Order: sequence, then C-alpha cells, then structure tokens
Amino acid sequence: MEYEIRFGNRALKDLRKLDKQVSMRILSRIEDLVNDLSGDVKKLTDHSPQYRLRVGDFRVLFDVVNNTVQIQRVLNRREAY
Repeated sequence: MEYEIRFGNRALKDLRKLDKQVSMRILSRIEDLVNDLSGDVKKLTDHSPQYRLRVGDFRVLFDVVNNTVQIQRVLNRREAY
C-alpha cells in the first residue's frame, strides 16, 4: 500500500530547529514511509500519536488515517515520550 505524507505545524517547527544534516536524514527516512511504512516503525500502546519511526536518537511520531501518514512531532528520544 502506498501512503501520502502530511506534516503538522509542530512537526515542521521541530524539523526547522534541527541541524540541516540531521533534518535531511530524518526527511529521507520519512519518505521511506510511503511504501508500506518501511523503516524502524513501531505501533505505540496507549499513546497518541499511534506510531513512531526511529531515526538514530530522534523519534518521528505519526498517525495513519486511511492512506495518509500524518507526521505530528519530530523529537529527540529523551523528549518523545
């Protein structure tokens, strides 16, 4: 299944705060989500957003609604949960 990716305002703000190299690496991994949520993706229990993508020390928190991946936050793992 192929997914469409949308970014929330907070996720865009989080990405702008990061170093350019780090944000480019994260964006590259987010693009991989288009094809069947590939990557280090885990469904979270009792947490909103419902999924997380691990990219080194960073976590991309997102929801899946129909065929759309909605990126909510991009945080360091210390701040993510």
